[in-house]
Amino acid sequence: MSSRGTAPGGALGGGLLVAGTTSDAGKSVVTAGICRWLSRKGVRVAPFKAQNMSLNSYVTREGAEIGRAQAMQAAAARVEPSALMNPVLLKPGGDRSSQVVLLGKPVGELSARGYHAGRQEQLFDTVTACLEELRRTHDAVICEGAGSPAEINLRRTDIVNMGIARAGRLPVVVVGDIDRGGVFASFFGTTALLSKEDQALVAGYLVNKFRGDVSLLEPGLDMLKGLSGRPTLGVLPFTHGLGIDEEDGLRVSLRGAVRESVVAPPHGADVLRVAVAAVPLMSNFTDVDALAAEPGVVVRFVDRPEELADADLVVLPGTRGTVRALRWLRERGLADAVRRRAAEGRPVLGICGGYQMLGERIEDEVESRAGVVQGLGLLPVRVRFAVDKTLARPTGRALGEPVEGYEIHHGVAEVDGAEPFLTDGAGTALDGCRSGVVWGTHWHGSLESDAFRRAFLRRVAADAGRAFVPAPDTSFAALREEQLDRLGDLIEEHADTDALLRLIEGGVPDGLPFIPPGAP
Repeated sequence: MSSRGTAPGGALGGGLLVAGTTSDAGKSVVTAGICRWLSRKGVRVAPFKAQNMSLNSYVTREGAEIGRAQAMQAAAARVEPSALMNPVLLKPGGDRSSQVVLLGKPVGELSARGYHAGRQEQLFDTVTACLEELRRTHDAVICEGAGSPAEINLRRTDIVNMGIARAGRLPVVVVGDIDRGGVFASFFGTTALLSKEDQALVAGYLVNKFRGDVSLLEPGLDMLKGLSGRPTLGVLPFTHGLGIDEEDGLRVSLRGAVRESVVAPPHGADVLRVAVAAVPLMSNFTDVDALAAEPGVVVRFVDRPEELADADLVVLPGTRGTVRALRWLRERGLADAVRRRAAEGRPVLGICGGYQMLGERIEDEVESRAGVVQGLGLLPVRVRFAVDKTLARPTGRALGEPVEGYEIHHGVAEVDGAEPFLTDGAGTALDGCRSGVVWGTHWHGSLESDAFRRAFLRRVAADAGRAFVPAPDTSFAALREEQLDRLGDLIEEHADTDALLRLIEGGVPDGLPFIPPGAP
């Protein structure tokens, strides 16, 4: 495959769709791994996901909002992320409705029924045009599916799995999570439920998250090939720490799950404990990944007030439902616990929706339509929700250090009297504020700025009475690159890369058999 870009004359580059037997089968990391592997070979590659449902999003340089997983995959491919890579983003506002973001801009709210009843089909021409544009300007486009291609109740309106594969004549590789069990039945059943036309695109399988001796699995892989007529193109081992930039913050927050970071040995004599409130509709919870990357920093997602007792820093993260999250904090007793902490001089940080909750009041006729709601009253801030969404990639300074971030919010904050959090080089306030040990900002990603993160952690440690000292050389960007290289290694070392290249370059192989319903 050429590394010089698409040949003149508008020819299309190669492509592949990575589908999955289920959600969380590993499609995102496999797609990123293939992108990094191809990029290292000198191939000009881009990721693509026609439709993404996620509360974890990112802002491109042109001010478009896309799924953060696609931004991560773009980083794996070593290309700048763009709205073409994720033309449709659905941001859940609850169990039954989502904000629809089209080509990076919000275009309205729709129920699941309303979306699948017509709007989804209307978007098909848009997503196919975006895919075609990427294929014209790249050697290869690695597409990620959503959920399972065998959701037969949704096939008629599908634009992200077999619908896009058929439109682009893309070969499909199906990923299955063997750690869940039942992977052979999942592979076979997924294929068998597809129509004859869709089955003709399924070129093979990838086993993900395998533990143990691969030789014990091989007889089953041979039997699967005999039953389905399709090879298994790799067995990827279970590898810790690969769930970067996950999509499903909704699942974490609604189940009240507690997730704890893997902690490197502390650089100094002490550790620093961070408790993140697992609010409903949590968005961009990846904001705290940079904290978890610091040696000696423990990050936990919590949902009970007693879990704040030993925390040195409490973080109220972003949320797609600020008023709902505020009510949740009060119902669980977390609001009172956060206020007590602030009164005791123990640090609190609010990011985006979390910042809004820390203010005096919220006026919302846009997101929740709840009208005027009282905030926690810990920052002298009044928030009014605007119809237009702020999408930006700002830069500034805080605690004497440079900071980069991105903004995704409807709330407009009016600050009265507090010290600004982020300023320009001349000291003019840009965003957020600080009152004592309580900090708030709309800027996602600010903690990824290494020098600022270390300065902030030193301030938190001093306020919390900890002897914690940040390591002087932790580079979050370098750690990200190491993770992306690990994904590339996973593909290069454990997948049949020759077969993958043949699919990407040559398209759908001829003669793939049809598995009739009820077989064998």
